[in-house]
Amino acid sequence: MAEQTMKITAADGVHARPATALVQVAGQYEADVNLEYKGKSVNMKSIMGVMSLGIPNGAEIKYSAEGSDAEEAVAALVKKTKDEGLGE
Repeated sequence: MAEQTMKITAADGVHARPATALVQVAGQYEADVNLEYKGKSVNMKSIMGVMSLGIPNGAEIKYSAEGSDAEEAVAALVKKTKDEGLGE
């Protein structure tokens, strides 16, 4: 299992466009990938799940993955979050 906590720094938080980009990255991996915010965990491969969290600027989120390529999946999500200017 792999985990990484990040802070969202984008003024608009995680809105539709970056959420879609993150879901697309998660979908490239076999691992079960989840996003956690305020104690609620959703499947990172579901755009509706990710959007349902309503993640604002300043939020602490956690990516977690379990499976054969879990480490790679979490690393890719962290990179995409930084590349999209969403968080650190």
